[in-house]
Amino acid sequence: MSALEAESSISFSHIALVASTAELFSKTVDFYLSLGLSTVRQTTHDRPQRDIAHNACVVSEAWLHLFADRPENSITLRIIHTTGDEVESKGDNDKIRIGLAALEIKVRSYCADSGPEMANTASSGLCKLASAMLLGCFVSRRTRLTPSVVASKTIKEILTSGGHAFTVHADPKVCSDRIATHDPLGNDVFFTLQANSFSIPPSPEVKPLKISEPGTPIEFSLETRTLQKNIGILTSGGDAQGMNPCVRAVVRMAIARNCRPFFIYEGYQGLVDGGAKIKEAKWTDVSGFLALGGTMIGTARCKAFRELEGRRTGVLNLIKNGIDALVVIGGDGSLTGADRLRAEWPEHVQALEQAGLITKENADKYRTLMIVGMVGSIDNDLASTDMTIGACSALERICESVDAILSTAMSHQRAFVVEVMGRHCGWLALNAAISTGADYLFIPEAPPSKDDWEASMCKTLKASRDAGKRTSLVIVAEGAIDRHLNPIKAEYIKDILSTRLGYDTRVTILGHVQRGGAPAHFDRFLGTMQGAEAIEAILRAKPDTPSLVIGMLENKITTQPLKEAIELTGQVAQSIEGKDFARAITLRSSAFSKQLKSYKEIANFNPDSKMKLPEHLRLRIAILHAGAPAGGMNTATRSAVRLCLNRGHTPLGVHNGFPGLMRGEITEFDWLSVDGWTIAGGSKLGTNRDQPTPQLGAVAYQLQKNGIQALMVIGGFEAYTAVLELARNRSQYPAFNIPMVLIPATVSNNVPGTEFSLGSDTATNVIVQATDMIKQSASSNRRRVFVIEVQGGNCGYLAVVAGLSGGSTTVYTPEEGVDLSRLQRDISHLRSRYTKELGRSEGRITLCNEKASQIYSTDMIAKIYEAESGGFYGARTSVLGHLQQGGTPSPLDRCRANTMAVDSINWLQAKCWEGMDVPNEDSIRLPADKLKRKYFPPVYSSSSESAAMLGVIGSEVRFTPVEDLVMQTDFKRRVPRAIWWSAARQLIDILSGVGVDIEHGGCTAVYKSCAIDLTADDLMRLYGRTRRLSKLGGSPTAV
Repeated sequence: MSALEAESSISFSHIALVASTAELFSKTVDFYLSLGLSTVRQTTHDRPQRDIAHNACVVSEAWLHLFADRPENSITLRIIHTTGDEVESKGDNDKIRIGLAALEIKVRSYCADSGPEMANTASSGLCKLASAMLLGCFVSRRTRLTPSVVASKTIKEILTSGGHAFTVHADPKVCSDRIATHDPLGNDVFFTLQANSFSIPPSPEVKPLKISEPGTPIEFSLETRTLQKNIGILTSGGDAQGMNPCVRAVVRMAIARNCRPFFIYEGYQGLVDGGAKIKEAKWTDVSGFLALGGTMIGTARCKAFRELEGRRTGVLNLIKNGIDALVVIGGDGSLTGADRLRAEWPEHVQALEQAGLITKENADKYRTLMIVGMVGSIDNDLASTDMTIGACSALERICESVDAILSTAMSHQRAFVVEVMGRHCGWLALNAAISTGADYLFIPEAPPSKDDWEASMCKTLKASRDAGKRTSLVIVAEGAIDRHLNPIKAEYIKDILSTRLGYDTRVTILGHVQRGGAPAHFDRFLGTMQGAEAIEAILRAKPDTPSLVIGMLENKITTQPLKEAIELTGQVAQSIEGKDFARAITLRSSAFSKQLKSYKEIANFNPDSKMKLPEHLRLRIAILHAGAPAGGMNTATRSAVRLCLNRGHTPLGVHNGFPGLMRGEITEFDWLSVDGWTIAGGSKLGTNRDQPTPQLGAVAYQLQKNGIQALMVIGGFEAYTAVLELARNRSQYPAFNIPMVLIPATVSNNVPGTEFSLGSDTATNVIVQATDMIKQSASSNRRRVFVIEVQGGNCGYLAVVAGLSGGSTTVYTPEEGVDLSRLQRDISHLRSRYTKELGRSEGRITLCNEKASQIYSTDMIAKIYEAESGGFYGARTSVLGHLQQGGTPSPLDRCRANTMAVDSINWLQAKCWEGMDVPNEDSIRLPADKLKRKYFPPVYSSSSESAAMLGVIGSEVRFTPVEDLVMQTDFKRRVPRAIWWSAARQLIDILSGVGVDIEHGGCTAVYKSCAIDLTADDLMRLYGRTRRLSKLGGSPTAV
């Protein structure tokens, strides 16, 4: 093995220089010491030591190092003095052995007056070697070592004082000369501001440069690009999980779009302080941000920014750093401050110019500042967006805590009052109550309707206890009030339950636990998508474009005028203060009022409920699970059962799917039979993939025998095909002429007619959590890539959304397939990154769908990765398997399950009642093969509209006849023909650096923005009487 090969397999790297005499050895050491290298080790051996790599006996050796900010950017030289006949060269190429060298270094220069000093700024007149790219590998007598230098004059002085001859060449790439000299051994040494190459093992992306003749300047091939924007990034206000993924996306998208991103540390305080608080952000600075909670660039309250002079100081600091656009991630207060800065900007610039603090040239250049905001708020309190960054993760923390509390509460039959955050917004409290099965709820937007709310609460909780429930759980938002705006506090509720009901009651205030921990998948996904779109919005903006906020409506990323969005949010608090609670609820997301109404219907056992329907309108509704288990199946069943019982319907549970239905495994539910199902994963009823086709007669028999008048099927693609089969055989089996609804529940999210299926969010969270742990292992090993196989069948949804949220280097999906050219591209990227990272290489993951390719399996991809790695990294596999189908359902899946179940029962009711109409057919003569309606069961519905799929499109629930979905379905591949998540796929490669010039900016890949631009008029219509926008009703992308 050669020296080069040996050194490429270890993390320590150096350039070896061989001197044949003691005099040459001494002069060479002195030469490099004069350039600022430090002596790490210098020794003369008692007797020559054999050096196998150089086929020589080493008498003396010196290890010199040029230290950099990062170890992998340093240069190490090993200068050796050899002796013996065997050292005679057979040619120039045998004189020097090149290992691996480094990127960025600082140099000490020796001044005649003052001795050595460490250079740290260009103005100090000292020397700094910076950023030489690894672009070539040479085994040659004349090694080209090309660090950059800040001041050519200083290098000339150093070389002149040392008696070293040099030549000066004009550098066409930069405004500086290029200096060339030789070390005492005859090796070429170049000094230039332009990044250049020296020593690297070759790879498919990195080709060795040809050696020019001595003294010939090295030509550079880096493409000259025009910088687009300098973009400042700050986080302000309360921290929220998902801020870091958002910052990561902004930084990397900015670099990919040839902009310069700048961190502004500690929010507006850093903007006012300036100096070291404003720093250019590099690609690697945001590595690992996806899995980190809080904000890594800090947030702080800033009194100075509230004053005019403080904001003016912030403007000066932005102009000093050349920043002409600002991305602000925070709550409504932070965004309001940003918009005020934008409005005052011309005034500040004029004042700074008049004060002589900026030049007229700078004043003209920075006449405008573009502001783009993103809402980082765990309260989900921005009126014009369905979800804010951090809200989903906070809900996860609440549910984790309450799930744990319920186990101890059940043991002791205790009551718990849990206070959650939400000063003016009850979103967290409402969704936590739905997700945990809470018995009572207090939120600011919907205070109790009666003055004596204490008596109503006690009556409701007692009814549940009398029905056999062992616990009582009350969720209260920190801003909860009664209808007279008096605060309702957790301690007061505890006292009421203890004194009036005698319950052993405890209070738990979750506090800042809700802000902590790693962000959930959805917050990573949302933050990443919005961060990328923030950069696109800045690049599209014109001088007259208003400040924008990136939001999400109807599952679509939107850009909205910031001022109007904040004004709408302010109207919520104003409505509450004015006791206009109905308006406050209207200003929330479209799903908020529906969730609140459904929660009130199903939260408690009401045997004498006013919701009880007349006897002739009460129905027998069967609930069946089909297909593979998925998180949320049990939650949907619980909500449906309890809603049925409170309305007087009879809910029936069908065990073990369609085979169980054929065998008559049907039981009647009562209130307590579904207690605790909210947080239960899997399928309590039992499920399988069997179809009803072999025994349609048995299915019809059991439906008739048990008097089933409506059927709710919860499941995935198998459930869809089963309902379709029943609907198509209605003409043969009268029992099938009942309303049937399908609630999609599959981790693969491969059912047509819906954007989300129950279980898909839970599975994605499992994948992201697993990739976090696997990536940690890979990072510890430094040079390791994991190829992780995920489920999904022929649908790449899981791989794509989890890949974006988990920071996958790339993903392989059935929609794209896998071929050799794709693998070559990915391997080339991996080799390039690991080569440049050297000693601090990241661990990386690649997600592979289980059916991405029939040829290139997960194991084969990993083997190809390793075989073509060139020794720079190793590859391993991990198959997550059925982990993705298990575990506690995520809060999002629980909330969706509740909404779907309630809407399904309402739809089944309506369809059944329509089917109860019996027309007067006494005077009508029908064909011999048809019966009159009066001979059929009480509920008879044969229209195609009465067998439907419930789908979630955006935030809207739609019922689509299963027959209408046939044209939207690829039955062979078992997937819908259209997808909505294509924008996420294109971001994965860009944010992992594929096709991106990470060091200099720019990207070969084209990103197609998916944001929908909304105007102020759009927002007024959306939150006025119209409540709908055609802009948000676009169809998904066809595959």
